[in-house]
Amino acid sequence: MKIAKPIQALIESFQKLPGVGPKSAQRLTYYLLHVPQIQLDEFSDSIMRLKKDTVLCSVCKNIGETEPCPICSDKSRDHTQVLVVEQPLDILAFERTGKFKGVYHVLHGAINPLENIGPDEIYIQQLLDRISNMESGIKEVIIATNPTMEGNATAMYLRKQIQLLITDNQLLITRLGMGIPTGADLEYADETTLTQALEGRREI
Repeated sequence: MKIAKPIQALIESFQKLPGVGPKSAQRLTYYLLHVPQIQLDEFSDSIMRLKKDTVLCSVCKNIGETEPCPICSDKSRDHTQVLVVEQPLDILAFERTGKFKGVYHVLHGAINPLENIGPDEIYIQQLLDRISNMESGIKEVIIATNPTMEGNATAMYLRKQIQLLITDNQLLITRLGMGIPTGADLEYADETTLTQALEGRREI
């Protein structure tokens, strides 16, 4: 049976999303056929505004509505402590714990040679620039990349690059402690696990 072009086009669009296979794309598309038009219009408008109404923070590379982002502009936070994560979703996970009072840096990925993602493809140099800025006053860099092969490789690369910038022993480089299972993504970790990982961080 030949599928109507608008339906087929939406199915193909859904299939481009991560984790959405052909059957899931079909189910989502046919579900939307039964949704009232006003809801479809709202859904469409949300997608249209997703990139138009958001900005990449020039300091930490998080996604927000203002420049700089609310966390970077919050003077009550500890700007001497920077927690480095792979994705913006990881920030949401740590903020849910309510335990971390420092600031962040988002890499937007991890080093992965198999996917042709090297240090220059993610925001590593921007982190190094923040650290080398004498006015930043950064005293600790907490590397919170995921405990995967790619995340660990990224953590080791960051440690080596940061150490090249250090002229004294005043900057502490730490890695999240035990509690995060190997191969897991931080965005799925619960608040207790993340809190334990923060408290158990170790120098590397």
